Amino acid sequence: MSEGAKGGLLFLCVANSARSQMAEALARKLAVPELSVQSAGSMPSRVNPLALAVLAELGLDAAGQRSKSVAEIDPATVATVITLCAEEVCPVYLGPARRLHWPLPDPAGPAASPEAALERFRTVRDELARRIRAFLAEEGLLAQAEESPGA
Repeated sequence: MSEGAKGGLLFLCVANSARSQMAEALARKLAVPELSVQSAGSMPSRVNPLALAVLAELGLDAAGQRSKSVAEIDPATVATVITLCAEEVCPVYLGPARRLHWPLPDPAGPAASPEAALERFRTVRDELARRIRAFLAEEGLLAQAEESPGA
């Protein structure tokens, strides 16, 4: 296990409603149980129902997660911050931590149809699962599960 990830992992975006919420749920499922995984935003709103729906497709129940402000996060619990903003200005995390940036498009924008909106969320979910799995494996923090989401 790397020193950088021992203290915990924080996913950060603006509203803490879609990308960071999906990342939190996926990382909790994929990581070793002792890794603290959190998400937050600079302007928290509510968890997007489509994020919950595409997580449920993988058997993940994130209904207990809530949108949180980065100000609520205890810096002592964070060793690595991963920002997920693409078009928007990412929140700044002031605590001491290693910082990574994975620019992913916000899936919550207007869509031509409900199915198109769901497909955008699935695309971002699957890319998050791929990146999280690779990150956790590199850090020695990937749980040895028989089945994992987004495989």
